[in-house]
Amino acid sequence: MEKILITGGRVMDPANHLDTVADVLLADDEVVKIGPNLEESAARRIDAAGKIVSPGLIDLHVHFREPGDEEEETIASGSAAAVAGGYTSVVCMPNTNPSIDEATGVEYIHRMGRQARKTFVYVMGAITKDRAGQELAEMGLMLQAGAIGFTDDGCGVQDTAVMLRAMKYASMFNTVVSQHCQDNALVKNGVMNAGYNSTVLGLPGMDPLGEEMMLWRDVQLVRKTGVRYHAQHLSTAGSVEIIRQAKRDGLPVTCEVAPHHLLLTEDDVVGYDTNYKVNPPLRTASDVQALKDAIRDGIVDALATDHAPHLQSEKELEFLAAPFGIAGIECALPLYIKALIETRVTDWAGMLSMLTWRPADVLKVDKGRIGVGNRADITIIDPDAEWVIDADAFYSKSRNCPYHGWTVKGKPLATLVAGEVRYIAPEFERSLH
Repeated sequence: MEKILITGGRVMDPANHLDTVADVLLADDEVVKIGPNLEESAARRIDAAGKIVSPGLIDLHVHFREPGDEEEETIASGSAAAVAGGYTSVVCMPNTNPSIDEATGVEYIHRMGRQARKTFVYVMGAITKDRAGQELAEMGLMLQAGAIGFTDDGCGVQDTAVMLRAMKYASMFNTVVSQHCQDNALVKNGVMNAGYNSTVLGLPGMDPLGEEMMLWRDVQLVRKTGVRYHAQHLSTAGSVEIIRQAKRDGLPVTCEVAPHHLLLTEDDVVGYDTNYKVNPPLRTASDVQALKDAIRDGIVDALATDHAPHLQSEKELEFLAAPFGIAGIECALPLYIKALIETRVTDWAGMLSMLTWRPADVLKVDKGRIGVGNRADITIIDPDAEWVIDADAFYSKSRNCPYHGWTVKGKPLATLVAGEVRYIAPEFERSLH
């Protein structure tokens, strides 16, 4: 494998409290040297002056739709979208068709990820067979096949006894259980946040208690089992307080927040644009502020896109019938910058922590750091690049993106996975010649 020398960039490795202008030498898929003005021969040199050299970004929550809905996304197209967004590792959810609830499904995702040769593709297995919430899936066999954790994402596990058994079983393997917190008895057929707007629009609402009650229940089960537990896409102020207390009590509980829950509110739904239909739904401005406060306080462990591509024909259905989901992995980084840095909720080190070493810590994988001997997963970012989000230019197969036409700041210019350049922005590549 060729040596690559990245020169003159602002090397930011929050895990190691590194923030300095330096060169980085990569060889044999590892970081082999970091320092100022390295005098090293390399087959390829990348001038990163004025740019941020970060550990490769990690997304804990993506939907690449394969197997079953390849017309919406494939592992190949999703992986291409991921590296264009600066991501070197992603975690696929198991709500495919069929669900990833046995070892062969896990092996299939990994094989297709290797064939795509873009980002590194992890996968979570389903907690229950066919994600039906009744019978535990073959968790042990899926772990042997390489599953990184378990979730029935898209569905919360409704039966408390089933969830308790899953947690007891998972704790034997010291693996993480992730939950889409949603009590169906409270949410029922809701399509947006319950409140004044849902009443005026004549749309069935999803009560915030639906998220909070299941999260509270699960935290009590964590107290009993000690399992590593991860709450997916938090969206309410009440959920923030439950997580805050759980962490205060020293429980092994982590959580993630998606960009749309930091930038959009239920007010955006008033035009019945289905690109704003997402689950959990867009909440109130006070919920958004609570999430930002949680980030400022270090309560949130990871920023996850919940990249959920859908066909245009599906999203053109009426609001009640259209599927939930936003495709946004290619523009997530500038959205986080807009939501968190431009509003001074956190700084670059804080934001990158939630995109690198902290999600790696949730998964217990040795990634998210730039240090000698670490895997050479690196994202080069231009923090000052202004550009307009163009969903029609996405590598993703789908275009269901409410940010189309937004002017944003900050752009991934190059994504290196295991020491190989897997993506480079055309304008950046031209500047290197």
